[in-house]
Amino acid sequence: MKSHILVVEDEKHLGVGIKYNLEAENYRVTLVEDGPSALRLAMSESEKIDLIVLDLMLPGMSGYTVCESIRDAGLNTPVLMLSARTLAEDRTRGFDVGANQYMSKPFELDELISRIKNLLQISKNNGSQNPRPKPAGNLSEIQFAEIQVNFQTHQATVRGESVRMTSKELRLLRYFIENEGRVISRNELLTEVWNLSGNLQTRAVDQFIARLRKLIEPDTTAPIHLLTVRDAGYRFVMSPNGETDNEANGRP
Repeated sequence: MKSHILVVEDEKHLGVGIKYNLEAENYRVTLVEDGPSALRLAMSESEKIDLIVLDLMLPGMSGYTVCESIRDAGLNTPVLMLSARTLAEDRTRGFDVGANQYMSKPFELDELISRIKNLLQISKNNGSQNPRPKPAGNLSEIQFAEIQVNFQTHQATVRGESVRMTSKELRLLRYFIENEGRVISRNELLTEVWNLSGNLQTRAVDQFIARLRKLIEPDTTAPIHLLTVRDAGYRFVMSPNGETDNEANGRP
């Protein structure tokens, strides 16, 4: 069965060109030109979308909002964002709301097709693997130490103060909580949280770990919940009992 790609692009000539070339690669392609239509199709039970090529500047609803809404609904459909914006903060925001990849306009068609093939293959491989063990039940809210997080409402309270957490920070924290005590590698986090190839060279994991520590750790210089395990990855501890990041690393 052909993979179904949703192309969301309000520049008609560009959208039609992408659609034509993807169809030439034997993909089934649906083209829409506004955010609300994209969201409706992405969340439709009657239309299975395998990948979304998503422009950012769209009528009715931005690509950021479309992507964030998809992730909030629990959908892991791969999203490749396209934008004329090239600033680092624009790319960071794209990854914050759940994009898998980000390409700046203008772009090379061969690179676009290559990235699409790669994302589809990763998604297919992840879907064919046995899921990792998760605790029974649907984790919607958690409280530990002086931290309370509601994953459904995106509300968090840290030491009595309300804080804002991005969708990606919530997904990362939730993955650590669901795998408490287990050493998790950077490659696993890229695959399971970002839906990216574990071999991809990116500092996204390190940046988000640092941001998460600023939110949940009483002292970021001596983490007690989110520990670094030297040459292996990270381990989340809900009730530390005096264990520190230095001990996890084997340092005195």
